[in-house]
Parts: sequence; C-alpha cells; structure tokens
Amino acid sequence: MTLRRLGVCYFPEHWDPAEWPVDARLMADIGIDFARIGEFAWGVIEPAPGQINLDWMQQSLDLLHEHGIEVVLCTPTATPPKWLVDSMPDMLATDIDGRQRGFGSRRHYSFAHEGYRRECARITRIIATRFGTHPAVTGWQTDNEYGCHDTTLSYGTVDRDAFRDWLAQRYQSTDRLNRAWGNIFWSMQYADFNEVECPNLTVTEANPSHWLDYRRFASDMVAEFNRIQVDILRELSPGRNITHNFQGRILDFDHFKLGAQIDVSTWDSYPLGFLDQMRDLSDHDHRLRFARTGDPDLQAFHHDLYRATSNGSCDSIGSSERPNPRTRPK
Repeated sequence: MTLRRLGVCYFPEHWDPAEWPVDARLMADIGIDFARIGEFAWGVIEPAPGQINLDWMQQSLDLLHEHGIEVVLCTPTATPPKWLVDSMPDMLATDIDGRQRGFGSRRHYSFAHEGYRRECARITRIIATRFGTHPAVTGWQTDNEYGCHDTTLSYGTVDRDAFRDWLAQRYQSTDRLNRAWGNIFWSMQYADFNEVECPNLTVTEANPSHWLDYRRFASDMVAEFNRIQVDILRELSPGRNITHNFQGRILDFDHFKLGAQIDVSTWDSYPLGFLDQMRDLSDHDHRLRFARTGDPDLQAFHHDLYRATSNGSCDSIGSSERPNPRTRPK
C-alpha cells in the first residue's frame, strides 16, 4: 500500500507571529505532515542590502518542529527585491519584442545574468548556513516554477552575450557554426561569434537552426542557474532531498537535465486553472462537468510527465501559492 503524506504551502511572513502557534496546532490536528515555506520571502529575509533577518524563520521552523511538521524550505530567488533589481537593472528579462520586463510581480530576472546568479548563490548560502541542519528541515525547493509566465526565454544584451559564449563553446569556430546552421542561405554567414544576435527581431522568420540553438541555450541557462543552488544545498544541508516545483504545460527547457540534479520532481497542480487548456474553450459541458475538480486527464498526464524526470517519485505539492484569507480560531 502506498503511503500518502499531506503537505501545505505556508507563508508565515504574511501573518502576525502571535498566530503562528495556532497555525502549527491546527495543521498538526488535521494531519499535515509537511509545510513548504520561504519561496517568496527574499524581501523579508533581506529588506535592505546586507540586512539579514532570519529570526522570524527560526521561530516558525521551531514551532513547526514542535508540532511534528516537517519543512521543505525554499530558496527565495523567484522574487528578487526592488533594491536588488535597482542595483543591476539589466538583470531583468527582455521579451520577444525587445521590451525589458519590469518589477512588480515575480520571476523578474534573466537566467543568464551572472550578477544575479551570484546574488542567488549568496542568499542561498546564508539561508542554508543558518538552517541546513535544523531538525525541521527535511527537504529543499529551489526557486519556484521555472518558466512560468513565459520567463525561460529572454532577449536582452546579457542573454545575447551569454548566447555568443555558448555558441563559441559548442561550435569552436564560425565556419562550423555556418555549416551547421546552413548560413549560406540568404547570405547569413558570420565571421565572428560576436556578430550573432538573438533570433527575435529579424524581419521575417529567423533561421530555424538559430532558433533551435537559442532554445537549447536558454534551457541550459535554467539548468546552470539551478545547479548553483543545488550544489550549495548539498554542501550545507546534506542528506536532505532537493526538489523543484515544475509548472504544468511548460516545455521551454529540458526538465530531464534539471531533474538529474535533484532528488524528487514535483509539480504544482492547479486543476481549475488548467481546465480551459486541455480542451476547446467552446466545450462548455466539459468545463461545467469538471468545474469543481478540474479535468482528471490533465492532472494524470502531468503526474506521468514529471514522474520520469528525476530519480524520485513525483507528486503535486500544492494547488495554490497565494495565502487564502480565512478566519482564524483563537
């Protein structure tokens, strides 16, 4: 018989600390085994450069541990704070039309930005140094939903320069690049890797080989970005499983390459959110039939898809990342 364990997404930083003991007790009372915390908390952890505030997390972890609840602790790198963005604005991603994306929601960074990678390594090391051996922490989650909100591909100067380096390592010479891409067509030959641009703003459709390699490059940037955090967590929190919460219907990067770095692949199941994505929107009867549960075929598909991407089993770890308003017993 398969043992099922129940977890929740928990955001203690959103609530009055006086209410945290009630949260922990209620979770224990209803049989919650795991809580996932910290994934969007960089602005609380470090409200100003170098001003580290982890006492609140210590208090929350201690409370959860007292109630027998295990914690999947997250790196907060999906939500870099405003002061960090302002310190290096070129870390923001650029969309396919060449417009820089802005601050104000989440996932506002380019995977290829070396400065942001260093900052992510720094904050990951700070958190893992403090809590890597905390008895409540039995697992880690890197970042949050890579690729969500169309954020795998970026087309800024940072991405272009990283792409040129990636091509130089892959092909070693522009002659080999030109032959591989068939660049004699339309006189698209390059004499130097520094002549290559991103493929997004060509007059008509860019060379398909150019696009293919750009997508391979972008996928590798995701894996490299994730590897930085995984290596730190392995060093400072040995013996604990590392996961990433994949998002459904994201095909922009190689989940298998990233999955090889982690212990367990998970995915965030939004049954109602995906309801309109599997079948024609005009199929009103189908949508009405599954309006309370979501389409089970789509959930089963994602379980099968992500189960294969790492050495561990795959399960959904949450159906919502937003804290829900509720009335709290006192």
